[in-house]
Amino acid sequence: MKITNICCIGAGYVGGPTMAVIAQKCPDIKVTVVDLNEQRIDKWNDEDVNNIPVYEPGLGEIVAQSRGKNLFFSTKVDEAIAEAQLIFISVNTPTKTYGSGKGMAADLKYIELCARQIARVSKENKIVVEKSTLPVRTAEAIKNILDNTGNGVQFQILSNPEFLAEGTAVEDLLSPDRVLIGGDTTPEGQEAIQSLVGVYDNWVPKERILTTNIWSSELSKLTANAFLAQRVSSINALSELCEKTGADVSEVAKAIGMDSRIGPKFLKASVGFGGSCFQKDILNLVYIAKSFGLNEVADYWEQVIIMNDHQKRRFSKNIVSTLYNTISGKKIAFFGWAFKKDTNDTRESAAIYVADDLINEQASISVYDPKVSHEQILFDLNYLESRKEAQNAKYIASNENAYDACKEAHAIAVLTEWDEFKDYDWQKIYDSMLKPAFVFDGRNVLDGEKLRKIGFHYQGIGS
Repeated sequence: MKITNICCIGAGYVGGPTMAVIAQKCPDIKVTVVDLNEQRIDKWNDEDVNNIPVYEPGLGEIVAQSRGKNLFFSTKVDEAIAEAQLIFISVNTPTKTYGSGKGMAADLKYIELCARQIARVSKENKIVVEKSTLPVRTAEAIKNILDNTGNGVQFQILSNPEFLAEGTAVEDLLSPDRVLIGGDTTPEGQEAIQSLVGVYDNWVPKERILTTNIWSSELSKLTANAFLAQRVSSINALSELCEKTGADVSEVAKAIGMDSRIGPKFLKASVGFGGSCFQKDILNLVYIAKSFGLNEVADYWEQVIIMNDHQKRRFSKNIVSTLYNTISGKKIAFFGWAFKKDTNDTRESAAIYVADDLINEQASISVYDPKVSHEQILFDLNYLESRKEAQNAKYIASNENAYDACKEAHAIAVLTEWDEFKDYDWQKIYDSMLKPAFVFDGRNVLDGEKLRKIGFHYQGIGS
């Protein structure tokens, strides 16, 4: 089947950028991104593309090229489903906060609601594509719902997981390492796979488009994130050992990264990984392993999360102990709130948990992040439910620039590796702070020797 009409349910960090690129590269395909959140859709339709809800370098320009031509953002979900031949499901799959599997299993309620809505609306055969990160064998549950519609419609379920790194999502979409498509081994399933292959091969070389059975595709996404997160936790575990032995973790990482069997990526020590995928996917993998009685497998992967949590707590404790074991009433400037540079995504950001620890010690937090609003910062802290909202508002403030954030501060904590931090007038910052002035570099992005010469007490991770 030649695809001429695509619907994507979910206008978030995956759905929006992915569909924008598909629309740009496939001008003969109508692409409609739908979401029940009217405010989010309004932002995607904003005439000023700088106001779209997802910040990714280059994304605004791509949206502007196709929006209103063959790319549309709408709240008319039923209408878009009915018209589409191929439907991407790209809704949130958070970790469950209730019931069986609480704290580990993926919450699939939004996936089920999508499946039921597709089943109710569809009057013609459809291809349904899992784009959200899902536990292995979720496709089976979706197909059970769709096949019992009573409308006589035939559905084919495909798994097409995303492998995007926030901050480089546009580059990852335009030139992916691989596109993975899983489907049934039946003739109908293979035909559906080739229909989706026909979309991607408009710009992706055929040798980078991998086709598998649907279960392999679902599990590959969880496994890829688990392996990447494992590397981060591994180098972070060594960073603590480096601090005790006098080794420099950056030098250790460079030495082992030059081994062609290992490579240099994801070997940068930091305050810990964040984002919407790593922790959620590893916990999901742990839950699946436990459900099959594979306790040793579950324990192995759970240690990656334990190490990451330890690294964040260790960073917070180091700030407290260095500032003479009391930070009550002291001002700590936070450079960055997003979980990484070049994104406005704050999900599972290390900054949230470090701030929570310091607020519990009655410190005042002054935040500067070039892409994160004060409302989002408060929302992130309130979501933890560790104290009342009014208390969070009392202890945290945001600023229009880094210089204001640092005025009369006792210390700076670097929590996101925004490039602009390197170019500041650090002498000006030092002069505005209370003395002694401390810098706790949780991302190892600053020149420690330069800052020490100015007069800062500088501490990086693992050195």
